[in-house]
Amino acid sequence: MKKLSIDVWSDIACPWCYVGKRRLEAALQRFPHRDAVEVTWRSFELDPTAPAVRDDGVPFAARLAKKYGRSEREAQGMIDRTKDVAAGDGLDLRFDRAKAGNTFDGHRLLHLAAELGLQGAMKERLFRAYMTEGEAIGDRAVLARLAGEVGVPEADATAMLESDRYTREVREEEGAAREMGINGVPFYVVAEKYGLSGAQPADVLLQALNKAWEALPEEGTAEGEVCGPTGCA
Repeated sequence: MKKLSIDVWSDIACPWCYVGKRRLEAALQRFPHRDAVEVTWRSFELDPTAPAVRDDGVPFAARLAKKYGRSEREAQGMIDRTKDVAAGDGLDLRFDRAKAGNTFDGHRLLHLAAELGLQGAMKERLFRAYMTEGEAIGDRAVLARLAGEVGVPEADATAMLESDRYTREVREEEGAAREMGINGVPFYVVAEKYGLSGAQPADVLLQALNKAWEALPEEGTAEGEVCGPTGCA
């Protein structure tokens, strides 16, 4: 049976990545070969220098304005637009509750969840926790509790978070993103060859899935160097 891989670089503290996840799910619902699709969530930190939990009392709009050199009014307009678009995809983004923090441990947790076949559920839980519920996703105790809610043993999550396990894996994925020139997320790589940047509409993602599927070799067909009427390659 043919398999179609989708690798998605994204960050937990990224509203457009959450929107992108919903749109990918919508595309997959319409993809006739969805049972043959394997989605892997790859690591990307928007702010690797962020403290584990940022508790400075600065409103989200003010922080956004400083980051992008905008006025607070302009920043609030950006927030309102993002919320409106997300609502159209069924998401309730609550920036007024968001507790900014470092996402490195969250990415490590996703690797642990992947070993248990729970990466997709863990990704969804982390998004909802940060974007809607106002959870401090840089707090290891919070991360362990969230892990337990999706079936990752909380004790195992705690032990992992207190170690350096999966540090190398996260750094390797971030390094791969740099090598591919990925400087913004979400970023999708379909079948290891088709790249799409940004929270693309479900229709665009579906077109990419169909194109990639048609280009996959048939089961049992190996690809290698070949010769044809015009020469060898």
